[in-house]
Amino acid sequence: MTEPSKAQPSKIKTKDRIIVALDVETADEARAIVKEIGDAAGAFKIGLQLFTSAGPEFVRALTDAGTRVFLDLKFHDIPTTVAKASVEAARLGVWMFNVHASGGREMMSAAASAVKEFCEHDGRQVPIMLGVTLLTSSNTTTLAEGGIETSVGDYVVNMARLSAVAGLSGVVVSSHEAALVKRAVELSNFCVVTPGIRPIGGTNDDQKRVMTPAEAVFAGSDYLVIGRPITSAADRKRAVTDIVEEIDRPK
Repeated sequence: MTEPSKAQPSKIKTKDRIIVALDVETADEARAIVKEIGDAAGAFKIGLQLFTSAGPEFVRALTDAGTRVFLDLKFHDIPTTVAKASVEAARLGVWMFNVHASGGREMMSAAASAVKEFCEHDGRQVPIMLGVTLLTSSNTTTLAEGGIETSVGDYVVNMARLSAVAGLSGVVVSSHEAALVKRAVELSNFCVVTPGIRPIGGTNDDQKRVMTPAEAVFAGSDYLVIGRPITSAADRKRAVTDIVEEIDRPK
């Protein structure tokens, strides 16, 4: 098994587990959210919408200012293309980024190797590299539509094992599969990042497999991606601290 490209300590401060999803239209909206929340959260996620709107310059502006960025572009292409795109993500100084695990071992290995080589040569810290196993908007019906006749759990575990063998740092999974992945991948530093997190009283929106923050951490999630419950709140910083308190509340 290839050595993972980046390890994270098993002990993570609760606030550092929170990744706020900047799923907004403009850089100005995103800047306002980052400024309001500040260091109350551990990181901020930039996905396809904001990246397409604001571009790599916005990502670089955040990382240059010391903000931890999860670049959520889910690279999926031939190995050489994904490797080169991954190096550019590392060049932007992002803390974390992802590729689609369904792209296969060769694609993921090429990306992991290229990023590690670039970072070592350039004196940079290797970012956390994640394999996206199955979108939280997907379920067994979605798999069957693609001709995949297996359970969600089995599919996710297979993709997680493949990501680990390819040398990635961890995976993106639903919190419902977090415990399965922790048991299946016997690497203490293998990172599990979960979207589809909804605080108590929140709505599911377009996510099919969701959990509360406390449930997700208990299930084995290392980092939680949370968007609208925070970004749509009247007091965004308070929304983050409420989630932290919810996780830390004695069970």
